[in-house]
Amino acid sequence: MEEPAGGGAEPWAEGLRNSNNNASPGGWPAGRGGHPLAPFGGSGTETSYLGRVVLEIVESERTYARDLRSIVEGYLGKIIDAEEPVLRPEQVSALFGNIEDIYELSSTLLQNLESCASDPVAVAVCFVTRSQEFAIYTQYCNNYPSSVAALAECMRSKVQARFLRECQERLRHALPLGAYLLKPVQRILKYHLLLQEIAKHFEHKSGDDYEVVLEAIDTMTCVAWYINDMKRKHEHAIRQQEIQSLLLGWKGPDLTSYGELVLEGTFRVQRVRHERAVFLFDKTLLITKRRGDHYVYKSHIP
Repeated sequence: MEEPAGGGAEPWAEGLRNSNNNASPGGWPAGRGGHPLAPFGGSGTETSYLGRVVLEIVESERTYARDLRSIVEGYLGKIIDAEEPVLRPEQVSALFGNIEDIYELSSTLLQNLESCASDPVAVAVCFVTRSQEFAIYTQYCNNYPSSVAALAECMRSKVQARFLRECQERLRHALPLGAYLLKPVQRILKYHLLLQEIAKHFEHKSGDDYEVVLEAIDTMTCVAWYINDMKRKHEHAIRQQEIQSLLLGWKGPDLTSYGELVLEGTFRVQRVRHERAVFLFDKTLLITKRRGDHYVYKSHIP
């Protein structure tokens, strides 16, 4: 048996990548407790690397916020301000989701990070104190498949496709809108990886400061886990509705009454010509037979 579509590893949940390889400041301000962070190439390799990690978090957030601003102002703003409607309201809603809320959160987080003076503990505190606010990413990630579908629809329209390409040219973006709409999904799943790098190279792996860093990691790991879990449940719910619409001969209640769809697959019964398609829900096992694009009900086991 396999998990329903979308239940596997997320292709966008990738490992840590440095997007600011050209950053090379000459030294670091004093860290927490007055201990200076060593400049690049100086003594104290671990401390120097910790400084690089802190810089990566701040610089990558600055780049991310700038990308979000380009979406909000360079695409969404242009669509809203156009004299003639270019996209239908439902297309705009599906395409951009709550991107404005994401941009506002990133902008505020960036201001907080910039005020940390390269202090890794202060950086960690920024994430702990804003833990509840990251929940808005759940809505964006759940809407992302609809965003991809809406963008594909726009690109099939000559007028809409030309408008979006013109926006891209004005912004001087090397990549099209779709690449930028994926960034929030990638970013929310990267924060805990960046914070893990702080803990990995923290000088004293004990004490209150280190506990704050661990708390930040736990916080953002839980956020990433929750978003992945909500995304999985959302995809399973869509699949459950699809099965319900394709099910023939079923006299029972709505399939949602049996809980979440856990697994689906096929098996062959002895002396039976066709394979059986089975769906395991929290409260029952549904056994069906494929007929074209439909499923014919055969039996179910509570």
